[in-house]
Amino acid sequence: MQPMQHQMMGYDRAITMFSPDGRLLQVEYAKKTVRQGSTVIGMICKDGVLLVADKRLPDKLIVAEGVEKIFPIDDHLVATAAGIISDAQVLVDHAQVKAQQIKVTYGVDSDTLSIVKDVCSLKQVCTQSGGLRPFGVSLLIAGIDNNNSKKLYKTDPTGIYFQYKATVIGEGEPEIEPILFKEYKDDLSVEQGLSLSIKAMMKALNDKFESGRIDAAFVNAENRTMERVDKEKISKLIEEHKK
Repeated sequence: MQPMQHQMMGYDRAITMFSPDGRLLQVEYAKKTVRQGSTVIGMICKDGVLLVADKRLPDKLIVAEGVEKIFPIDDHLVATAAGIISDAQVLVDHAQVKAQQIKVTYGVDSDTLSIVKDVCSLKQVCTQSGGLRPFGVSLLIAGIDNNNSKKLYKTDPTGIYFQYKATVIGEGEPEIEPILFKEYKDDLSVEQGLSLSIKAMMKALNDKFESGRIDAAFVNAENRTMERVDKEKISKLIEEHKK
């Protein structure tokens, strides 16, 4: 049955209704929104966990420095997203509250997986409840746990999550994923990972690439604290790749 026939029969209107071939069309549309979103990259490095994001500014009059695509959840946890960013902000707010609840209740920092599971539980509920719609966003959640293990997870609109060494989501995935497969190594430093991410972003964005579009941050393995990468370092790496 073709997509248009599905639409005419109303299978794409209700989140709780399966099409005859076993598909939840609203969830598939949410996944398509993610694929059209601006690109984000995450990778585990030997000295931290790195996230790099394309801010994709829609208007030349927007101040790039005022736009953030990477969000802190706790000192040792950070997230970025592809898709509807306002949806991402709701999920990040939810994750921040959960992290603080764990800290207040148990006196310890939340582990990364607990936050991921909580976020994905909320996402999953929105795929089977009437009157709701799926979250049109995928998150990359990165952190360093109490045992100093580095973690990187990807969630999708269905509520599924997977753990990765390195991954990419958004419109640049077809171009960037082969680069990560070929060039990512377990012993990359954060700076080397940032250089690889910028190289991949430059290839994916091509003539649309601008240094002001790049947002980057990492959780430092030494002190388990989120640190943002300054614009000067990003600009320097961009110039090196232009040579």
